[in-house]
Amino acid sequence: MNVIRPAVRRVSGGPLTGTFAAPEEAGPDEVTLWWLGQAGFALRHRGRLILIDPYLSDTLAEKYRGTLFPHRRMHPVPVAPEAIRGVDAVLCTHGHTDHMDPGTIRALLPHNDPRFVVPRAERERALERGVPASRLTGTTAGERVKLADGITVEPVPAAHERLERDGNGDHRFLGYVLTLGGVRVYHSGDCVPYDGQPELLRTLRADVALLPVNGRDRHRTENGVPGNFTVREAAELCEAAGIPQLLCHHFGLFDFNTVDPEDARDELRRHATPLSWTVPRVGDAYLLTPGDTTAKEDR
Repeated sequence: MNVIRPAVRRVSGGPLTGTFAAPEEAGPDEVTLWWLGQAGFALRHRGRLILIDPYLSDTLAEKYRGTLFPHRRMHPVPVAPEAIRGVDAVLCTHGHTDHMDPGTIRALLPHNDPRFVVPRAERERALERGVPASRLTGTTAGERVKLADGITVEPVPAAHERLERDGNGDHRFLGYVLTLGGVRVYHSGDCVPYDGQPELLRTLRADVALLPVNGRDRHRTENGVPGNFTVREAAELCEAAGIPQLLCHHFGLFDFNTVDPEDARDELRRHATPLSWTVPRVGDAYLLTPGDTTAKEDR
């Protein structure tokens, strides 16, 4: 199996920079991962930089100012999007603004020429958000996208809070199994459990799962905020699907849509004993290591 372990809290011991330089501890086969807050991640492997669902602006705070859920940030962006350099690909799991953010997309483009992978069902929305048509790859569950040698994306369905398809049968919400060298990372996108999910994921043999754990409830759902896994559901999915590592996310950004990270750690200590898990901190770097290594929880 592959093991996720803390590498350095901040790259080079200082604030996270737009170069996303791998820490000195990183071996040539290892993947460095940074949590950007919400569902956003940056992954670097052998000089290639991939972003998943980066939300690095205040687009939602501007949109929802003065409403029931004003979407004010609980923490500042860990890195300014206009400072990021060397992005090879941006993966967006669906069309919600905190996953396909026009503020981040437009700030990235002057200094990067990435390939954008988005649900085919959300192609028009991606174009409206500023993704250049020449750099856009639409996809859906069951397909396979090759980004570079040794880097592939395999989309799977996501249920937010239900499975949805457009008129062509393409899924509106996706998860991605991203292969980087010898590491297979499953990012579920926004998702809740659905029938057949563990069996499907078991066939894809992911090494680490990046799963949202902010949960769901009637109040949020009835006011336009669909939910995600609870902490326990995320752990149960990993165990049922044979995924040895869980990294939690989608908490700590908006006060109406979060869980306390210490409560999440307590829940995992009580109910996820066979599982190795991490409740990360924004901007920290983690190493994903191929090979058969003894895993430990990250407290």
